[in-house]
Amino acid sequence: MANAQHSADEPLLPSLADGENEKPCRSTFAAFFRLVLGVAMWLVFGFWVVVMLISPLDSAGNMYLENWTKVASGSIYGITGSIFLVFSGPVLLIAFLAIVSLNIAGEKELQWLEILERSGLHLGSIVMYCLAFLFLPITRGSVLLRIIDIPFEQATRYHIWLGHLTMCFITLHGLCYIIIWVMQGVLLDKIVEWTDDGISNLPGVITISAGLLMWVTSMPPVRKKQFELFFYTHQLYVVFVLFLALHVGDFIFSIAAGGIFLFVIDRFLRFCQSRRTVDVISVTCLPCGTVELVFSKPASTDNSDLRYNALSFIFLQIRELSWLQWHPFSVSSSPSAGDNRISVLVKAVGEWTDKLKSNVSHMYGAEGERALPNQSCSKIKASIEGPYGHELPYHLTYENLILVAGGSGIAPFLAILGDMLHLKKQGKPCLPKNVIVIWAIKKSDELHLLSTADMDLICPNLSDRLNLEVCVYVTRESDPPLEEGNNSEGFTCSVSSLLRGRGMSVLVGTGNSIWSGLYIISSVIGFTVLMALLDIFYINPFNIVTWWYRGLLFVVCMLASVILFGGPVIYFWHRWEKTVLAAEEAEDAEKDNRPQQSESVHTNIMQDNFAPEYRSVSRSIHYGARPNFEEIFKSVSERWGNVDIGVIVCGPMTLQSSVAKQCRSQNLRRGSLGPVFHFNSHSFDL
Repeated sequence: MANAQHSADEPLLPSLADGENEKPCRSTFAAFFRLVLGVAMWLVFGFWVVVMLISPLDSAGNMYLENWTKVASGSIYGITGSIFLVFSGPVLLIAFLAIVSLNIAGEKELQWLEILERSGLHLGSIVMYCLAFLFLPITRGSVLLRIIDIPFEQATRYHIWLGHLTMCFITLHGLCYIIIWVMQGVLLDKIVEWTDDGISNLPGVITISAGLLMWVTSMPPVRKKQFELFFYTHQLYVVFVLFLALHVGDFIFSIAAGGIFLFVIDRFLRFCQSRRTVDVISVTCLPCGTVELVFSKPASTDNSDLRYNALSFIFLQIRELSWLQWHPFSVSSSPSAGDNRISVLVKAVGEWTDKLKSNVSHMYGAEGERALPNQSCSKIKASIEGPYGHELPYHLTYENLILVAGGSGIAPFLAILGDMLHLKKQGKPCLPKNVIVIWAIKKSDELHLLSTADMDLICPNLSDRLNLEVCVYVTRESDPPLEEGNNSEGFTCSVSSLLRGRGMSVLVGTGNSIWSGLYIISSVIGFTVLMALLDIFYINPFNIVTWWYRGLLFVVCMLASVILFGGPVIYFWHRWEKTVLAAEEAEDAEKDNRPQQSESVHTNIMQDNFAPEYRSVSRSIHYGARPNFEEIFKSVSERWGNVDIGVIVCGPMTLQSSVAKQCRSQNLRRGSLGPVFHFNSHSFDL
């Protein structure tokens, strides 16, 4: 060990002979840690004794246990787990701390360091395996998600779980080495180390720091109350990936490179799609504070590259509000209508949506004023990514449907109803015959959301083609409003139906499978070509062995292949899109030359609370009540008999869990003549 130079043959840890000068320092740190662990064990033991003493008491002990079980009852272990943690957890923790303390004995110090070293290496390997899957669920246009029909909004939960798991392992990985460096007395030197031979520590520290910031701000309390903080800090994924490659080098980074590369491919395509600004051709501000935005899009035809279904959603950016923020919204218009419009309902529930409603009010007049029918809404410029969603319209696979919505969760169900009615009107296959809509709202002014769908206009003989029931529950009002039907607080701004405006781009991974497939294949081929050229003409001739530099070159090749090889495919895809749109516009111009009246986008915005277009629908409004799902499902079971019933829920988690529990209960208790309830959740929670 006389050679002080770093080499591949040098052991990971110094021998006892080489570390004579470091022994006093290491012994001091070992003694300090044993002292800390001893104090911790006594504190835990004292807590354990106190719990044992106060638990038999009638007042303090029972109150403590009751409060604790309430807090912990929501976990997967339930009450049993909470009781075990209180009474048995302390002694197990003491045993764990004792094991650690015994292994920090002076004569076993190097053995302990070796255990930490090996643990850190294994944890680092597990991190790379987790990262191999981490980016796959958030690749919105991923062919992998499409082939197994998992929509992006449901795949995000796997990303969340994998993210927590990854950060747990990466934190433990870092702690192992921090403890080693502290015990060796070289903490500061090792943290800032950036070596040309082997793994560099400083990029790893930056990677962990970026990951911890993303992890902390992604916790539900922070994410729900400070969404912008969560959103902006999550952009640190660029720093995370880049410095990870610098930390581990190219060959270790290759373990996770596949999923990251697919994400980069999808991200560049989304970047190209979102560069186009889309005209807002209609704006409607309803009395409940919800804003309906209608955008121009290519017509929904069999030859259209923009294909989606009624349960799809789009990501929306409005540059007047923010250049960086993108928010997901369910599509509320039917994809089967065959027109050039797509609409979303935006409820003012946060800072971004409040700013949108305020800007709309200032642009087109204060509430209570209605804009002229020919007034242009082009003051608002939006960028759109998507649509995304299920590959197949599973809502059309059930003959019997129960749609349960909470608040603005009615939006995708309006698209479903419109989709079914358009299909029936056009004589196309549409399985659903019996549909019940259960809608829970806080106040009656939200009833105006129903006015955004023209049921009788779409399908005049609605009752002959679809047995539709709508049950509305107004939970925070005991009686109907005195001036029911007064809609003077809303306004609408629209343009003539002859004007289509600048439409959204069809450059989306879930659109034309041929073009998107060519884009992915060309990018992958380009990456392999660039890596081969790099090895042949640069890395091998110049003997490039520096790990962090080779990791950087690897990332550069990934980005360059997407731009240089995938970019031309996107360009020709865009040219193809323009050709198709030009043909559609010429066809529309021929139709528009025929004599016809100019009509606005929506003709029924200012109807009464329960719009007259629902006169052929069985409807009921219940004030001061919440839906009793047990009674509703029992009634449906008696009426519909032994059938399969699709249940789709869109709303808060409490509503989803209540309906899921009732579906499970009814299925367990069903007889031979009872129906089978198939639960489906449609929600998006970042």
